[in-house]
Amino acid sequence: MLQRFADWLVFGVFGLDPDSKIGDALDFFIYDSIKILILLFVISAIMGVINAYFPVSRLKRYLQTHKLYGLQYLLASVFGAVTPFCSCSSIPLFIGFVKGGIPLGVTFSFLITSPLVNEVAVAMFLGAFGLKITAIYVVSGILLGVVGGWVLGKMNLEPLLSDWVKSIQRQADSQAELWEEERLSFWKRLPGILKDSWGIVKGVLVYVLIGIGIGAAMHGFVPEGFFEQYMGKDNWFAVPMATILAVPMYANAAGIVPVVEVFVAKGIPIGTAIAFMMGVVGLSIPEATLLKKVMTWKLIGIFFGVITLFIIISGYLFNIIL
Repeated sequence: MLQRFADWLVFGVFGLDPDSKIGDALDFFIYDSIKILILLFVISAIMGVINAYFPVSRLKRYLQTHKLYGLQYLLASVFGAVTPFCSCSSIPLFIGFVKGGIPLGVTFSFLITSPLVNEVAVAMFLGAFGLKITAIYVVSGILLGVVGGWVLGKMNLEPLLSDWVKSIQRQADSQAELWEEERLSFWKRLPGILKDSWGIVKGVLVYVLIGIGIGAAMHGFVPEGFFEQYMGKDNWFAVPMATILAVPMYANAAGIVPVVEVFVAKGIPIGTAIAFMMGVVGLSIPEATLLKKVMTWKLIGIFFGVITLFIIISGYLFNIIL
């Protein structure tokens, strides 16, 4: 429905050509902006309800006081794999986790895996590359989330969260304690939950629009074949080059798997092509812009740096195995 509305507005009301770059970019911008803002509001409200009746602070204390031997990272990564989100769509849920005080490394496991592995990517990979490559890709995507989240969790990065998210964490904890003491009914709590959710949407609105605007520009105006000519060279630095060149791009798995299939058909090694795909769907400039409301630039740089390194390693391993 949202896609039909965006198509109607851009191509019907504005009268832009569906095959034009500006039309494609504007359609992408309107659709993704509405989708992510709705997701952000709905997920924030759901997390507000959860925090009211099943305080996330209790889960936070449980994770901090119990030895789970890394199982929490695996569970978060698997949860990310079953959620059908792109890198920017994952951020509303990521904000909800951070707001509730879930350990940062665990939330990173979700954020890493969520855009990389989902049912759309699995179905398209099966059709394009068969069972073996699909299974390796899925397992590596989940492991990337587990290992990446564990490494980032061990770096004690919580002080690098933004002042805004620290503030809403304190508010969420105090509100949950108040509601627990007063035992208010759901309908009395709901206006406060919705108000807080709308406050979160307003707080990140500018960052969402800037981030998606960058993604729309990349989506509509990057010349065809631009990245392929750099990835296709038979040299040792093709994998890191492919990963780094992928970061400015922004697309979900459904949009990039056909591109990867074309790359492989033209002789680009499968590991190099998959590293490019992971960079596109797992890391992007729009994602960094959205995360700026939650993290400092230093934390964003550390997150992107660690995951970029792991994607490059994965690309080399894919080339060796396959």
